[in-house]
Amino acid sequence: MVAAGALLADEVGLSRLTMGLLAERLGVRPPSLYKHVNGQEDLVRRIAVLATEQAADTVGGAVRGVAGRDALAAALRAFRGLVIAHPGRYAATTGVEPTGPEDPMTLATTRLFNALRTVLLGYEIDEAGMDHALRMVRSICHGFATLEAAGGFNWNTDVDTSFEWLIDFTDRGLRAM
Repeated sequence: MVAAGALLADEVGLSRLTMGLLAERLGVRPPSLYKHVNGQEDLVRRIAVLATEQAADTVGGAVRGVAGRDALAAALRAFRGLVIAHPGRYAATTGVEPTGPEDPMTLATTRLFNALRTVLLGYEIDEAGMDHALRMVRSICHGFATLEAAGGFNWNTDVDTSFEWLIDFTDRGLRAM
């Protein structure tokens, strides 16, 4: 059911996802959904976990066997591709607060950050700067991809060229650390 909710969020947008719409999609009555989730908030949280797990798998797989700029480029491209392909489910990840160390959101976020940390190990970033670098790389991934998914780049300049520029700029900045 969560996967169906994620697909529906990708189709209609997270803000338009409702329990009623999901029930209609699944061919059941809305009360039937409550056997699986505790309401809209729980559904969105579970979609957020699913999306974060998918991001961790996608980024982790993309950076396996590469380092430095190649790993950075692979991670950023993989993250961008995921957000473009699944904008509704990805939108669910913003603002979800983990409830503790065993929360599925904590575990999924840790896996994603570990994949990004692997990328950053190819740069000379001390441990004190690692959290800042992780936030920067995640912000870069999130910002560009969500703007693109929302149709925020409506001018003539090629978006792929802009993205490659972003990768180069980020690589130069990380090397300068």
